[in-house]
Amino acid sequence: MSPEREIKKRKWLLFLLFAFPVCGAYGQETVFDIPSADILDKGKVYGELDGTVRPVDPLATFTPRVVYGIGHQIEIGVNFNGLSAPTVDQLDVSPTIKWRLWKSESSGWSLFAGDDLFLPVRERTYNAGNYVYASLAKQWKKGTRIAFGGYDFTRNVVASANRAGGQFTFEQQVSERLTLAAEWYTGKQANGYVNPGAILKLSSKLTLYAAYQIGNSGVTSGNHQFLWELGYNFN
Repeated sequence: MSPEREIKKRKWLLFLLFAFPVCGAYGQETVFDIPSADILDKGKVYGELDGTVRPVDPLATFTPRVVYGIGHQIEIGVNFNGLSAPTVDQLDVSPTIKWRLWKSESSGWSLFAGDDLFLPVRERTYNAGNYVYASLAKQWKKGTRIAFGGYDFTRNVVASANRAGGQFTFEQQVSERLTLAAEWYTGKQANGYVNPGAILKLSSKLTLYAAYQIGNSGVTSGNHQFLWELGYNFN
């Protein structure tokens, strides 16, 4: 291998280590943006890169995340929110925990809750924020799953004031590889979108998520965008 290629390889490995730290990590499995009822098994690691592109302007955003199952129906990890191009936005490091409190195998019902911290590290407009939620989920044997619950964001995270409301998800498995899905955060806030789309399992480890985000307000003035995500199961 040439010295130039070796240097590039080392830079790429360093990027992966910083962008997807495994020890003491965060993140959580989501349908698209809203936390799903899934919990990683102990020792399992899942990485994901999310992105959005708006048709009305050239702005694109990127969110690396990693999720780690610690056992006892709990997963933890970290998100890096605010990476964007061509302009630079506020960057938040967001540690998170999600816990499945109860699950009934016979009925398909489960209860899960979680919490995200938001710690701005660049272009700070607040010192720290929080997102807490709890949801009930129902899984049917034919591949349909729904979840519904409530959320609370502290002020300055998704709006200038505190925001509380509902969060809803729907998933319908069509085949072993394809799942149709939709989700909705209620309210007039930065995450207030209806997201219809699909989830395609490209391989045993790689999954593609694609959705179109339609804002709860301001759609005619451009509040809509394409969302894509690439997820990878490391083990």
